[in-house]
Amino acid sequence: MQSINSKIIDRNNLQQLIEKWRLSNEKIVFTNGCFDIIHRGHIDYLSKSAALGTKLIIGLNTDASVRKLKGDTRPIQDEQSRQIILSAFQFVDAVILFDEETPYALINSVQPDILVKGSDYKPEEIVGFDIVKAKNGEVITIDYLPGFSTSAIEKKIKQ
Repeated sequence: MQSINSKIIDRNNLQQLIEKWRLSNEKIVFTNGCFDIIHRGHIDYLSKSAALGTKLIIGLNTDASVRKLKGDTRPIQDEQSRQIILSAFQFVDAVILFDEETPYALINSVQPDILVKGSDYKPEEIVGFDIVKAKNGEVITIDYLPGFSTSAIEKKIKQ
C-alpha cells in the first residue's frame, strides 16, 4: 500500500514533484475525470494516455464536484477509494484531487506537456487548451471504448 499511497499527491507537494520530473526531462501527461467505478473503458483510456509520455497525472474530481456534475446519486465510490484504485495502476504516476468546477487551476499548476481528454471533446474546447498550447504542448483526444461507461453500468444495475 505504501507505493500506492505515495502516488496520491496533495497540492502542497505537487510543485516539488513536478520540478523533480522536469529536472529528469520527463514528459508529463495530464488528464482528469470522475473515474467512478473503474471499468475496461477507463483502463483503455488511461493506459493510452500514459503511453503518450513518461509520467501520467490524473486530476480526480472530489465527491462534492462529482455530485455537482452527475447528480446526488454519484459518486458511487468515495474519493479516497477512487484515489487508491487509480494509484494502484502501474501506468499512473500521480493522482490529485480537485474540487473546482473545472481542473483549470490544477492544469495551470501542472503545466503538462500533453493534455488528454476523450474524443467527445474538440481539442480547442478542452479546459486548459490555452495553457498547454501557450507552452507548445499538445492537446490530444482519445476515442472511448464503445459500450463502456459508468453511466451505462449504473443503468444496467437499475434494470
